[in-house]
Amino acid sequence: MKKLIRKLERTMVFALKTCLYVTLFLSFFGILGIDNPQLLRPSRTAAITMLTFVVSGLGMTAAYGRYDIGKRKSKPIVSSIGLATIITDIVTYVELSIMNTNVANNTKFEFESIGLFCIVVLVQMVSIVVFTYGGNGLYFSIYEPEKCCVVTSSAESFMQISHAIDVFRKQYKICEVKDYRANDLYDAVLRCETIFLYDVPVKERTELVEYCYRNMRNIYFSPEIADIVEINSKHTILDDISLINLPVKELSIEQRFMKRCVDIVFSLTAIVITSPVWLICGIAIKLNDGGKVFFKQKRATKNGKVFEVYKFRTMKENVTNYSAIADDDRVTAVGKILRRYRLDEFPQFLNILFGDMSLVGPRPEMLENVYLYTEEYPEFAYRLRVKAGLTGYAQIAGKYNTTPKYKLILDLMYIENYSILKDIKLILQTLIVFFKPDSTEAFDSERYEHLEKFSDFLEANWGQREE
Repeated sequence: MKKLIRKLERTMVFALKTCLYVTLFLSFFGILGIDNPQLLRPSRTAAITMLTFVVSGLGMTAAYGRYDIGKRKSKPIVSSIGLATIITDIVTYVELSIMNTNVANNTKFEFESIGLFCIVVLVQMVSIVVFTYGGNGLYFSIYEPEKCCVVTSSAESFMQISHAIDVFRKQYKICEVKDYRANDLYDAVLRCETIFLYDVPVKERTELVEYCYRNMRNIYFSPEIADIVEINSKHTILDDISLINLPVKELSIEQRFMKRCVDIVFSLTAIVITSPVWLICGIAIKLNDGGKVFFKQKRATKNGKVFEVYKFRTMKENVTNYSAIADDDRVTAVGKILRRYRLDEFPQFLNILFGDMSLVGPRPEMLENVYLYTEEYPEFAYRLRVKAGLTGYAQIAGKYNTTPKYKLILDLMYIENYSILKDIKLILQTLIVFFKPDSTEAFDSERYEHLEKFSDFLEANWGQREE
């Protein structure tokens, strides 16, 4: 029976996805239709609001993520679809209220059936939770985790990648671990379905990728700078010779102009809308220890230009300045809350308005970190080809404690694939950060302590070498 169901995987996921989206649609129009019967019969109002709901829903799910059970954990799916649904509901609800402002309904604008709208949102959120956890539960009851082989170069590298894989233990099960120099490496590869290549030199990695491809094995590998540059490559034929062209990637005049316009409009709007939050944060900081409300620090932006970034102060005054660590005693009680919800970043809208930063771009690192990271990874300077940003791909996809190398990889992916639409998508996705409990996770040397179950793999491959 399970074999038959496995063959119908796409059909099953499509059926669940369709049922969920139909439930969201019917919940909105069925419940609000109680007070707005025009939504339940052929009418201009019904046609326009339904079209708005569908178009907004498609756009929001494209930005935040779809119902991809079996590929993502349940909480991120609930967060992304839930946020997309709420925004879609609000847009459609406001449009409905505007359309009902007429002689036959409301002589002046007012929000329609607020109580019913709240019920709509509640029913939809419950539906999303049920379909997501139920869908993932059904999926993983049918499909066993993929048997994985991890190929890497050291115990430290193995601990890094195994920690990431272990987070998705329902999807992947580490069955083999090999040093890329091991004599029986290829035999281990054939015993597994999926191969993770992490921190393997490019020459050996290329050989392994070709071997895995030849033997129909799924492949994941950690990218290097050349891989990122190649993402934006173009196929060119000179005479009859195929070549890959890697054009120099820079923002055009039109792109820079549009990006600056978005920065000015958005930062001004954000400052006005969030001004009450600024006032509350300032009062809380003053009441906490009576110190300064704002904190200024030198950071690096485009072409290495140094500027002073503005933030709400979250640490005690007159303490040594370095990146926050887990349980950092320099962080104040109010500062912990501000950092948890990213409220300390709000004053950076001033930096965006002044032109020191952009809304989207690489995180502006402390000068000490720039010097340190660039010394270890000279390519780290590449991220200074664009203005520093309040949000960005590395901030959304990564964490506060993501390693410098992978911050660089994420930032270069953004730079090499820049577009205004990409910026808008990242701006929308920034809201997801508030639902990620690990997004502000500080540097913690004990993060791998729970991986003792892999100690046999460590001993077999690098026990003597690490000693």
